[in-house]
Amino acid sequence: MSLRKKILFIAPHRPDRAPSQRFRFEQYLSYLKQNGFKCTFSYLVSEKDDKLLYSKGRIVAKFFLFLKYFLIRIRDVFRAFRYDVVFIQREMFFLGPPLFESMLRLTGACIIFDFDDSIWLPNVSEANRSLNWLKSYSKTSKIIGYADCVFAGNRYLHDYAIRFNKNVKIIPTTIDTEEYQRAETVKENNSICIGWSGSFTTIQHFKFAEPFLKIIKEKYGSLVHIKAIGDRTYTNTELDVEALDWNKKDELRELSSFDIGIMPLPDYMWAKGKCGLKGLQYMSLGIPTIMSPVGVNEEIIQDGVNGYLATNINEWVEKISLLVESVELRQRIGIKARETVVNKYSFEALKDVYLGIFSELVK
Repeated sequence: MSLRKKILFIAPHRPDRAPSQRFRFEQYLSYLKQNGFKCTFSYLVSEKDDKLLYSKGRIVAKFFLFLKYFLIRIRDVFRAFRYDVVFIQREMFFLGPPLFESMLRLTGACIIFDFDDSIWLPNVSEANRSLNWLKSYSKTSKIIGYADCVFAGNRYLHDYAIRFNKNVKIIPTTIDTEEYQRAETVKENNSICIGWSGSFTTIQHFKFAEPFLKIIKEKYGSLVHIKAIGDRTYTNTELDVEALDWNKKDELRELSSFDIGIMPLPDYMWAKGKCGLKGLQYMSLGIPTIMSPVGVNEEIIQDGVNGYLATNINEWVEKISLLVESVELRQRIGIKARETVVNKYSFEALKDVYLGIFSELVK
């Protein structure tokens, strides 16, 4: 490539903050740069903004925050004329119709739209429920229609997107397995850690685990320790959960403390769009993983080979018990789990596919 091609990446959050950004495009930026692309990253929510945006109320302060975001996106549209590709992750603006995406079509830049959730279905954080009426969930189909290429995180999302755009690629969420190496952890006792990782907006999914974890806790007592990463304000006295906030610096160390990783999901339409990231993170570290058989999870897991699928409380209790009671089984399942990620869901496995799509679009 004689001339460096320019890509403008547009996403909601600052680097290293949002999982969908980290694992769907941020980890590819260096590789794109090594192969002749010049990458610029434009985001809205700074670290300072984060606390305000996801706090309850404070409508006036949030109004000025959104005004700032509006001006950032106006700038992005005007400078898009200088780029060969504009890559949009999920949406350009949190509220309203796809105004900025429609304006981008006038710039001549090739548009790539990337999504890894059922974002056309209503879903809003508790802190901003009062602003839900300003959301425009139907805009997802319009943005897909504007794009020159769509990256869908799984088959379910692909089947939705193909209705509005014929150029849809299934790009799974991937893990950099060179970075994701299990860290040495020191245990204060011989307890077995059952862990879940998410955020303060997804802690609701951990609550689906409460009924079967209660039975496990009654069955094994202090032999089992339960850890939930994502919201340190979460409490459950029956389970004696160790609740932590997520932060990038401690992520690998905390995940490495898990002996068993769980990913419970409700079987409803919004959850079918999930791309299995939590499970893939556990699996990449060799942690035996149990998932709900929802969406792409059924493709990732071969039940009893590289992990387990559990549909109801009895199955969750049965399969957690198998792992609690056998260190050999945990080791064997964990080895197969990491092999799956390395071979099918890793940065190394997908990097040339990813690069190839960009190269084809701008040749």
